[in-house]
Amino acid sequence: MSKVPPKGRAKPKAPHKRYFDTESAAADGDAAGLQPVKLKRKNQQNFVGDFIKMQNQSKVRKPLRPTKVKAEASNPAEAQKSHVPPELLAKYSRGEKVEARGVKTRHFKEQQERREVYLDYATEQAARTELLLQETAGQLGADDGEITAEYRQEQIAENVDLQSAAKHFSLQMEFGPYTMRYSKNGRHLLLGGRRGHVAAFDWVTKKLHCEFNVMESVADVQWLHVPTMYAVAQKSWVYFYDKKGTELHCVKRLTSVNRLDFLPYHFLLAAGNSSGYASWLDVSIGELVGNFNTGLGDIRILRHNPSNGVLCVGGSRGVVSMWSPKVREPLAKLLCHSTAMTAMTVDPKGQHLVTAGLDRTVKVWDIRMLNDQPLALFRLRLPANELDVSQRGMLALSQGTYLETYTDLLSGGGTGDRSKLPYLRQRCDAFVHGLRFCPYEDVLGVSTAKGFHSLLVPGSGEPNYDALEDNPYETSKQRREHEVHALLEKIPPELITLDPNEITGVDAPTLQEKVDAKRQLFHLKPPAIRMNSRRKMKGRGGSAKASRNKQIVKDIKRKEFIAEVREAKKSVIRQHSSKEAGDDAKPRPKPPRSVLDRFKPKPQKKHKT
Repeated sequence: MSKVPPKGRAKPKAPHKRYFDTESAAADGDAAGLQPVKLKRKNQQNFVGDFIKMQNQSKVRKPLRPTKVKAEASNPAEAQKSHVPPELLAKYSRGEKVEARGVKTRHFKEQQERREVYLDYATEQAARTELLLQETAGQLGADDGEITAEYRQEQIAENVDLQSAAKHFSLQMEFGPYTMRYSKNGRHLLLGGRRGHVAAFDWVTKKLHCEFNVMESVADVQWLHVPTMYAVAQKSWVYFYDKKGTELHCVKRLTSVNRLDFLPYHFLLAAGNSSGYASWLDVSIGELVGNFNTGLGDIRILRHNPSNGVLCVGGSRGVVSMWSPKVREPLAKLLCHSTAMTAMTVDPKGQHLVTAGLDRTVKVWDIRMLNDQPLALFRLRLPANELDVSQRGMLALSQGTYLETYTDLLSGGGTGDRSKLPYLRQRCDAFVHGLRFCPYEDVLGVSTAKGFHSLLVPGSGEPNYDALEDNPYETSKQRREHEVHALLEKIPPELITLDPNEITGVDAPTLQEKVDAKRQLFHLKPPAIRMNSRRKMKGRGGSAKASRNKQIVKDIKRKEFIAEVREAKKSVIRQHSSKEAGDDAKPRPKPPRSVLDRFKPKPQKKHKT
C-alpha cells in the first residue's frame, strides 16, 4: 500500500530536464537531436587519444612455503637465457669464493654472503655481454699443400670485400725516410719525412687534413690526446700543430729530440734527445714534470708501458731501463742482449716486452716478473730494425726491406728456424724505417725511405671496440665530451710505478721489520755518565745521599736514550716502507744521526748535587 501524502502539502516538483537525459530528449521534439555527452576531468579535457580501461585483477596470495617442484618456464627464450656456458663464467670469474665459516659475527657473515651474490651476478652479466660482440676475429687458412706465407697482398685484396680491399694502398713520396703514427682510435694517420714533409689525413676515407713542409729536418711525429693536435720533433725544438697545420706552440726546453711517445691517461708527452735526457711534458698544463739525464747517451729506442706508464729506454749495451718522471734513478734494469739493441716494443696489454739486438735474435720477456730468461726466442738471418705487436698478439718485424708477421707472440721461430714459418711475408721497395699496427683494423702500416704502404694482415686488430674508450666513428661533439672526461680522470705523474696496485695497499711496517727493530733496541748500550759531585761543607752531605742523586740522574738519562732510540727506529721503518712503495719521487728529509753519534761529540756536563 502506497503512502498517501498528508493534506495541505503540495506534490514534489519534477526534476529539471537535463540536456543529456535521453528519455526526456526523446519525449521532447525540439531536443530530439541531442546526444548524451560524458564530462571529462579538467586534466583530461585537452587529451587527444584513446583511454584504455585496465581490468581489475584480484591479488593472488603467494604460498607461505615455496613448492619443491620448480615450474618450467612458460617462455622458452627465458629458459635459454638463464643458461650461461661454464667456460664464459670461468673467463670472467673474480676468483674463488670466500668461506664465511671463519667470520665470527653473524652481521659480517651475512655481509660477506651478500657480497658473493653480487660478485656472481657481476660475473654472469659480464659473460652475457659477449652476446653483443657481433664481430669475430679471423685469420687466413691455407689449403692442403699450401702455407699462408706464400700469399701476396694482391691476392689477399682480390679475395676480400671492397671495403677491406680499399685499405690496401701505397703512397710514393720523395721527402723520406718517413716515420708514422696512427691515432689512438685508429682512424687518422700522421706521416713525417726526414726532409721536412708533414702530412695528416683520414686514411679510411683518404681525406687530407693538412700537408706542409717545415723547411728543416723532422726526427719523429706523435699524436696527442685528440686527433686534432700532434707534436713534431724538428731539428732544434718540438712544435705543436693543429689539424689544419697551424702552429700552436714551440717547446724550446725540448731540444734535439730523437724519439717521441705519448701517455694518453697521464697527458704526458715523453721525449728522448741526443744528449741522453728523458723529459715528460704535461700537455694539459704545459709544464715539464720530469727532465733529467739518464746517462745512457743518445736515446734512439723509446717506448712506454701502457699498463703502468713506465718509460722503457733501450741502450747500446743491451740493457732496457725503466724510468718514472719523479724518480731520477731507473726503477728496474733488464739485461736483454749481449750486444747493442736495435728495436724494442711493448704489447698493448703491457704484459710482454719484445727486444731485438745485433745478435740477430728477437726475445720476448715477461715485463711483470722481469725474469732473467725470455719466454720466447726468434732467430733471424739479419738483425731486426723495427718491431710492433698488434692488439690480438701478432708480432711484426722488419729486416731491411723484408717484413714478417707471426700469429702468436710466444710461439718463437724466425727465418733461422725453418720448423716455424711466419704468418705473412712481404718485400718492400725501400728500407723500412717504421711500422705500426692500426688499432681496431687488420692493417699494418709501413713507412719506408720512399713512402708509405698499408698492408692487410687478417686477424691482427681487435674486431670489437668500446665506444666509451676509443670510437673510430666519433663525432666532434663526442670527441669534446671524451676530452673533458679524460681530463677529469687524468692520472698524476706521481703514480707512475712498476706496480700500479701499490696505491691500494696500506703503508705499514711488516712483522719482520718490527721484530728486527726491537731486537736491535736491546743490543744498544746507554752512554756512560760521568758525574763529579760538588764538595760540600762537613755535615752537609754524605756518601749515601751522593749515590742516590747519581742513580736518579742515570735513570733520567736512560729514559731519554730509550725514547730517542725508539723514535730513530720508527723513522728508519717509515723510510724503508716508503722506499718500497715508490715514494722516492718526493725529496725526503735527511735521516737523523744515530743515537751514539749524538752522544759522542757532546761533552758531559758535571751535575751538581
